Amino acid sequence: MLTLDLSDFMVELDEGTVKHVGTKTKGATVKLYHVTESEAREFGDRLKLVFDDGEGNHVEVAVDPEQAATLASEIEAISEEESNGT
Repeated sequence: MLTLDLSDFMVELDEGTVKHVGTKTKGATVKLYHVTESEAREFGDRLKLVFDDGEGNHVEVAVDPEQAATLASEIEAISEEESNGT
């Protein structure tokens, strides 16, 4: 399941052309639940994390190496806590 929350986002459709006409303060939050496939791969000088949910929803996130290392450490710590029952 994919949820998408857009704020301050407005587009204009004119003869097949999409143009942003809203404020510069636009933002979005995307959440992907029930991930069935995940992958990490190189993306230039970054690392790309790719997630699919089996329902045709697909999310890609590019992070720098330091962010990737922090995420890896956090994931490892959470996994260790769960395996230790804490």
